[in-house]
Amino acid sequence: MPQAAQRLTALAQQVLGVPLPVRLRAWDGSESGPPGTPVLVIRNRRALRRLLWKPGELGLARAWVAGDLQVEGDLYQALDLLAGNLWERGEDPARPTGARALLAALRDPRLRLAARELIRLAGPLPPPAPPAEEARRPGGALHTLRRDKQAISHHYDVGNTFYERVLGPSMVYSCAYWEPGATLEEAQRAKLDLVCRKLGLRAGMRLLDVGCGWGSMVLHAAHEYGVSAVGITLSEEQALYARKRVAEAGLADRVEIRVQDYRELNDGPYDAISSIGMAEHVGSARYAEYAADLHALLRPGGRLLNHQIGRRPLRDERHYRVDEFIDRYVFPDGELAPVGRTVAQLEEAGFEVRDVEALREHYGLTLRAWVANLQEHWDEAVRLTSPGRARVWLLYMAASALSFERNRIGVNQVLAVRTPVSGEPGLPLRTREWRG
Repeated sequence: MPQAAQRLTALAQQVLGVPLPVRLRAWDGSESGPPGTPVLVIRNRRALRRLLWKPGELGLARAWVAGDLQVEGDLYQALDLLAGNLWERGEDPARPTGARALLAALRDPRLRLAARELIRLAGPLPPPAPPAEEARRPGGALHTLRRDKQAISHHYDVGNTFYERVLGPSMVYSCAYWEPGATLEEAQRAKLDLVCRKLGLRAGMRLLDVGCGWGSMVLHAAHEYGVSAVGITLSEEQALYARKRVAEAGLADRVEIRVQDYRELNDGPYDAISSIGMAEHVGSARYAEYAADLHALLRPGGRLLNHQIGRRPLRDERHYRVDEFIDRYVFPDGELAPVGRTVAQLEEAGFEVRDVEALREHYGLTLRAWVANLQEHWDEAVRLTSPGRARVWLLYMAASALSFERNRIGVNQVLAVRTPVSGEPGLPLRTREWRG
């Protein structure tokens, strides 16, 4: 009788139509597949039951987070090899999904036979409970004040010490701005300084940082450029940490940290607004409101620097679906938009878009640095959170690094101005002079 690994690799080829590109080791110790590749380890039959009840990405994610599925060898290589066979297969808008996909599978004799064999291998069929790290699905409309606060809390309120180990001393949770030989801290400082220069910050100006995280941007702007700054976040843990940093830096007279939603702000005008890695949480239904609110908070001639992850556009945007793993385990309710749509909505709100800079490769480098930090502090990260949470972050950051490197997603800094009636934007004729 064939051993489990041989049976599973045969099933995988039957379902996928191509050989499995990595080696596979099953719970009975058997191995099968190409030598010299990373090894996908199925530690127990629960992994198969998870896939039977939730075929595709969510079932795989649950198995990974629960520890039922592991990778031995180079995780980046394993994810890169598997991407074309598993995850990217779902990106074809012509492929059926949901009930249509189930009906198509039931009509296919080949897939029915594979399903029966998988059921025999999986053992008793009651579905395992999702890992505790999976976000509970809140009811009600998307992107209400209450629901957004819950989503932010799921991602950010997992312990500031954990984030210190992953992000390093800079405590900046967005892509750095690299040059050859730079450390992560140097590259993050360069990014903060680039934002300040693009915004044209000068002593005495008033800055708003939307989604301020642990306060790094407002601290840098106040210390290096002499501005007064307000940073807002929905995370109580971030706010406590940022306020402590502000006090220790002796900047409490010029920097204020608030737990506040951008929709609740009414104390404009500001001379400049930075929004770094926050707009991904806004959602397509609320983006016009977000852009209009920030426009209203700026004085005429004020600048907005919107730093945002973007995805590749689809021929038919109705086919866009939020990544299930990211939605359940990382950023609940987060959405990505193509950069063209972001620019259009900022313009529709009244902004004049003056510059767009793509930093895609920079985010790949940043994520690899964060992964290295996590792996270096793995045992402590597990103690600070949970084994499942650490696995979520490892998978999320490694897969995201590959997505940036392979041009599946990008990140862009959009500089926009609330240009006054006079038409004078207050920018240098050679706008790239902020590079320094």
